[in-house]
Amino acid sequence: MIKLEVIIRPERLEELQHRLEEMGLTGMTVTEVRGAGRQAGYVERYRGLEYRVRLLPKLKVELVVPQGVVEEVIKTIRDACLTGEVGDGKIFITQLSDAVRIRTGERGNDAL
Repeated sequence: MIKLEVIIRPERLEELQHRLEEMGLTGMTVTEVRGAGRQAGYVERYRGLEYRVRLLPKLKVELVVPQGVVEEVIKTIRDACLTGEVGDGKIFITQLSDAVRIRTGERGNDAL
């Protein structure tokens, strides 16, 4: 099993969910986060004063998928979230040793 942590633009979530549901993947966790990367923020003006916004709002989408579909899922994520601009996001990939469904006790891929 592989855990994917995906940092995306908030406006791309609906498209990502739609494409993952088409693949049969519905289980995910979404967290509102703020972060900085190459995008490096932007300058705002408020009542005549300038201030720099360095941490931009993003979403972190976490999902666990079977090993056999990882590359297909990564391609789907890229297709759904790509705008071609700086700040499109990142995908972090982690190997998981096991998962347990609390309600039934199922383990591994059956727990997904």
